[in-house]
Amino acid sequence: MKINLSKTQRIAVISGLVVAGILVFVMKPSPLQVDAEAIGRGELVITLDEEGMTRVRNSFTVASPVTGRIERIGFDEGDFLEKDSVVARITPPPLDSREYEEAEARSRSAEAALEAARAVERQVKVDRDQAARKYNRYRNLYQKGAVAAETFEDVKTAWEVLQKQHQAAVQNVESARYDLKAVRSLIAPTGEGGTVAVPAPEGGKVLRVFEKSERVVSAGTPLVEMGNPEDIEVVIDVLSSDAVKVEPRMSVQVEEWGGGSMLPGSVKTVEPAAFTKISALGIEEKRVNIIVKLDEPESKLGDNYRVQAKIVLWRGDDVLQVPVSSIFRGEKGWNVFVIKGGKAVKQPLKIGKRGAYYAQVIDGLEEGDEVVIHPTNDLDDGMHVKVRGRDR
Repeated sequence: MKINLSKTQRIAVISGLVVAGILVFVMKPSPLQVDAEAIGRGELVITLDEEGMTRVRNSFTVASPVTGRIERIGFDEGDFLEKDSVVARITPPPLDSREYEEAEARSRSAEAALEAARAVERQVKVDRDQAARKYNRYRNLYQKGAVAAETFEDVKTAWEVLQKQHQAAVQNVESARYDLKAVRSLIAPTGEGGTVAVPAPEGGKVLRVFEKSERVVSAGTPLVEMGNPEDIEVVIDVLSSDAVKVEPRMSVQVEEWGGGSMLPGSVKTVEPAAFTKISALGIEEKRVNIIVKLDEPESKLGDNYRVQAKIVLWRGDDVLQVPVSSIFRGEKGWNVFVIKGGKAVKQPLKIGKRGAYYAQVIDGLEEGDEVVIHPTNDLDDGMHVKVRGRDR
């Protein structure tokens, strides 16, 4: 049936349709603005980032062998002392009969310590020589391709470690010899007025002077610390849960040490014992020291300098990776919002290695997929979105 409308009625109907269209347009929710990034392939490096400090690798402390009045030490930090040069002069008080017997007992104890140090040095020397022969044998086999590179490196490392242990054992013998000499000087003091001269067991630079003024000190009081400031290693303390991921010979990047370049190095040792440390938030943490050897010495670094270090746990080339800021936990694992046709579509995915900024994609995404980074709580599956900064 045909309905005839008057002109006024037609105008009213058209106006109503226009108003309804305007209301639909106005009431239609605008797309949510989001930030997005297209995922791609590239190198992915997983690092463990922590603060650390430098220390002189073979430092030693010269202590007072006797109780007495120490003369003022006449050198400063940074001065170089030759071996056997006088570090300090100490005048012990006269001994009574009881102290004399005690000094004799200490002298016999020092003699036994010297013999024990010599025995250790001889045993380490035998082990070092045996390791040297094994290293030469494996080097010839490695050159012929008869052994794996990893096996050859282990043999070489064992030989180098024993070399260092033998050097330390020799220094321990020297230290024990000087301790014995110092104790014997109590019984029969030599020098002007019975003064005991404390010698430097090895040559090196003075790192710290603990006793600068003249005063009475007890036996065993640290006087100076010496070492070679160019022989530097880095100590990084990490959480024990992170330390189990670190292995010797892993690459390390030392940064923010004050110079303009990155200092390469490698993990030398993961200490076997943890210690307790209070964090800035007052929480007790179990931490482990990681010892890092620099590939090249850096003369500008000194003892106890602060550095920032990155331990490379894993490195991969041509890895499909997604920003860590775009993934979130769902009921059945990791998820991400993928932008398809102007909508944010919730997509489950499987990730592998995870770094500070990017994670390895095992399954669920393809190269070129555009994902929402920093998704807000307002974003739901299927919601219309607009990438911030784009006209359309």
